[in-house]
Amino acid sequence: MAYLTDLSQPFLSMLESGQRRLTNIDRIILLLNGLNAPIDVTGPMLRPTPVGPGLPLCAAS
Repeated sequence: MAYLTDLSQPFLSMLESGQRRLTNIDRIILLLNGLNAPIDVTGPMLRPTPVGPGLPLCAAS
């Protein structure tokens, strides 16, 4: 999971045990992207969407 999300293994262990909370938006986005969470579950504000073929991603509004 650490490999997929680019979050450290100790941090993920603390999340699982309840010692840490996931409150940083950047870390939330890393976790959602790494797990390929669908937009209908996460909401469009937390997931980037393509703006067109070959163009960079932008935040959905």
